[in-house]
Amino acid sequence: MNAAGTGHLQDRMGIEFLEVTAEKVVARMPVEGNTQPFGLLHGGASVVLAETVGSIAAMFQAGEGRAAVGIEINATHHRSARSGHVTATATPLHRGRTLATYQIEVVDDEGRTVCTSRLTCMLRDQSTS
Repeated sequence: MNAAGTGHLQDRMGIEFLEVTAEKVVARMPVEGNTQPFGLLHGGASVVLAETVGSIAAMFQAGEGRAAVGIEINATHHRSARSGHVTATATPLHRGRTLATYQIEVVDDEGRTVCTSRLTCMLRDQSTS
């Protein structure tokens, strides 16, 4: 698994992985370039960041030869961000053989919660076709 990817949405959003372990996945993203027309961090950008770290965590859980497919995500936006970076941390809530659920907290550079999210992924064998 290449967490950094190439030519994927996470690259266009400027997502940079800081830590990838079985217990926690952490990545950050610049606010600049990911804003809505009023100059605030776009809520959809926060969700992209959350789903990215949660999906990487679920892929880690799925293991070799298996894939993680997101089946549900929710997000609550608590405050805005106008500059700097936001950092997302995914931690497991449930890690089963067929489903994995992660809690994701997105914080600003001062450590204030910007968004909380929960992602559930189905874990399945990768298709050979």
